[in-house]
Amino acid sequence: MSKQKARTPSNQLTGIYKSESIRDVAESLNITNLSDSVASALASDVEYRIHQVVEEAARFMRHARRTTLTTSDIDQALRVLNIEPLYGHFPHNPPTFRRALPFPQFPTAGTVYFVEDEEIDFDRVLREEKITLPKGVSWNAHWLAVEGVQPLIPENPPAIPKDVDVEMNGRSPGRPGSSTFPSADRPSSSSAGKKQPQQLVKQVLSRELQLYYTRLTTALLPTGTPDDAKRVAALVSLRNDAGLQALLPYLVRWVGEGVVNALKGGVQSESEAKTLGVLLDVIGAILDNNTLFVEPYLHQLLPPVLSTLLHSTLPPSHAAHLRTTASQILSHLLTQHSTTYPSLSPRIMKTLLLALISDGKSKGTREGAIRGLMGVGKEAIRKGLVEGGGAKVVGNELTMGETGSIVDSVMAAFQVLHPASSTPVPLDKNSQDDSDVVAQLRDTLGDFFARKLLHDGAWARGVITGSQEESP
Repeated sequence: MSKQKARTPSNQLTGIYKSESIRDVAESLNITNLSDSVASALASDVEYRIHQVVEEAARFMRHARRTTLTTSDIDQALRVLNIEPLYGHFPHNPPTFRRALPFPQFPTAGTVYFVEDEEIDFDRVLREEKITLPKGVSWNAHWLAVEGVQPLIPENPPAIPKDVDVEMNGRSPGRPGSSTFPSADRPSSSSAGKKQPQQLVKQVLSRELQLYYTRLTTALLPTGTPDDAKRVAALVSLRNDAGLQALLPYLVRWVGEGVVNALKGGVQSESEAKTLGVLLDVIGAILDNNTLFVEPYLHQLLPPVLSTLLHSTLPPSHAAHLRTTASQILSHLLTQHSTTYPSLSPRIMKTLLLALISDGKSKGTREGAIRGLMGVGKEAIRKGLVEGGGAKVVGNELTMGETGSIVDSVMAAFQVLHPASSTPVPLDKNSQDDSDVVAQLRDTLGDFFARKLLHDGAWARGVITGSQEESP
């Protein structure tokens, strides 16, 4: 093998950052014995770090679609490299560098640049008006409403004065085009002489929403011949379209006024019954729309539903359909919002129980209460018909062998409590156990509905005892 050629020592390459600068910094720190190799190594490392910072800053410059490197790019690069940024340099006020005159005693020295300091006149600074810095942005939580009541705190809008409330009741705010709130630039006539502490904000709807409201209500309740296709299309739009939150209070009020007008003189005609059916469908479509925030308007949606459900004089041809629809809407409403408002179900159940067992109520009202309890749930049926004595109250007002929708409603409620047997076995009066069940049936449900259950012993026991076992 041939001998390897001896390598000649190459001259050490020097970078842009000179080792003399390292020595100057070392001498400022009282380090006088810094060797040349250490100074050269430190200079190479400083130059590498400078290249690294400039490369990162150039990336920010390119991403910002600029061709000029600014101090903000350097600051961002330092942050990315986990290095403390430079202070006192801003991109909107770049520093001005001036070139120093050459030094005759150091002809080999390079060009020196320095930042020119601005001379500040203290007298002018003291005479200038001091600017007070505003407080920083902060977040604070407060209650918008507690159980439907708005607290009187500065964060909430003030309550409507009584004089403005009287003026609002005198108008008809059913159409969204005319707002019921007084304008900020035109005071109301009744409160012209009184200076209010704060003007109320006038809600302005876009022309598109006003046109949509007019066409929607016209398609749902036309003045002329009803068009089923337009009504179905309007309900589909109300059930699925987004962006209707601003129209929600007007729709809720329109539904409430429509139900009141239909029930005011007693629903006798077919047209009024169909109007109630359409308005109930509107409430159901509003509840089905997931983009609408309905919770603030539940106290306005419940009265039309309960009024239709418990009204005593509905047309016989539409009574069962209207009450069934109202019961389904009530069930849907409680399913969606009973977790948010735990007191909602007990309050509705109390209203239905009073309508069921109170004296002087009509058969239609009691039937509606039974349908409503079926919508609330199985436990409500048990408390109303069995434990509360509702079935006994209804049975005492019926004659033996009488049939009708109210009898069908009670039997349907019993079916919800416990399904009837596919092969019913009647109760045996000679058996002691069956005799006790018969006595309990007569005591709890009354003679009328006890006779209805005597043919099916398993069904009778399930209704009375609340057993969840399946019937044979």
